[in-house]
Amino acid sequence: MYRVTIGRRIMAIDHLDGRLIALLAREPRIGVLEASRRLGVARGTVQARMDRLQSNGVIRGFGPEVDPAALGYPVTAFATLEIKQGQGADVREHLRGVPEVLELHTTTGHGDMLCRLVARSNADLQRVIDLVVGFEGIVRASTAIVMENPVPLRIIPLVEQAARDGG
Repeated sequence: MYRVTIGRRIMAIDHLDGRLIALLAREPRIGVLEASRRLGVARGTVQARMDRLQSNGVIRGFGPEVDPAALGYPVTAFATLEIKQGQGADVREHLRGVPEVLELHTTTGHGDMLCRLVARSNADLQRVIDLVVGFEGIVRASTAIVMENPVPLRIIPLVEQAARDGG
């Protein structure tokens, strides 16, 4: 049995949960009936498992996976931000308003926040960086441009490992 920490709760994930998550990750538009057929379990079992996984926050959604480059934003960069003490909430709110900021993480180490940015070109990246750092609460930024992405964000190998560990 593999355990996932969700906030303060811990949710146990078994082999069937792992197989279901992997199937949904590969084919998010699959119906409950087809999923039950492929997994070899009852439709009600699949529905109950999906409901439990969603209510516990393991499955967060079934939305489309969108490629920023296909939308005209082929440049990706990571910016490490140093924030004035006590300004974190204001900086977060500012960055939520910048569409080119795809992710924001608070971090330990060199900087206080790490954000993933996209831009239409290297020249446009300067505009995005100026927009990001043009806020009083940001002291300094260090930006690294992504050259290639040989291992894109992936979840299925992790789910499959969890299923092997649990079953």
